[in-house]
Amino acid sequence: MTDRIRVLIADDHPVFRDGLRALVESAPDLDLAGEATTGTQAVELAATGRPAVILMDLRMPELSGIEATRRIVEADPTVGILIVTMSEDDESLFAAMRAGARGYIPKDAERAEILSAIRACALGEAVFGASIARRVADFFAAPRSPAAEPFPDLTDRENEILELIAQGRSNGDIASRLGIASKTVRNHVANVFNKLQVADRAQAIVRAREAGLGRDGSTR
Repeated sequence: MTDRIRVLIADDHPVFRDGLRALVESAPDLDLAGEATTGTQAVELAATGRPAVILMDLRMPELSGIEATRRIVEADPTVGILIVTMSEDDESLFAAMRAGARGYIPKDAERAEILSAIRACALGEAVFGASIARRVADFFAAPRSPAAEPFPDLTDRENEILELIAQGRSNGDIASRLGIASKTVRNHVANVFNKLQVADRAQAIVRAREAGLGRDGSTR
């Protein structure tokens, strides 16, 4: 039997929190790990409730969602934090990703979209709601000064794979494009994460796109 996904809700708005609780409790594969109404509580419950996924509001009392995310991920990089937001500015969104958030979804998303995002986040995938994905794409499409050899510690193959990761391609797609085994791709991806000192794919995408990778759809 597949392990159930423990979900912690961190939001200071009672009505929205009630809605998320009902959603989690209605799903056969999810368990409620707790509810936090402040950023401080979120950090504490993340340590004691052992959630696999945390639904985190950015604007929280006592401790911001960004700082709570940073502290939680520092303590346990395996926790998937999904920012649930309505209309935050781009800098806040990207600051949360740099802090270790695995993705974002708008508060007005459909129930099925939220459930799908939780399950994807639990698997370690980067998650973006459609509207936020457009903002991410626009942000990284803005011209930036090119940097020569942004990741000199990576081999040519690792740089090639990082470029494809930055394009949002899966390991299977990368293996098919490069004509190599999926296991080989997984090993290269693990090496890339280790050299970039990132915990997961979402953080690798941020680092790569900040360096100018993944915007033109072509490999290096």
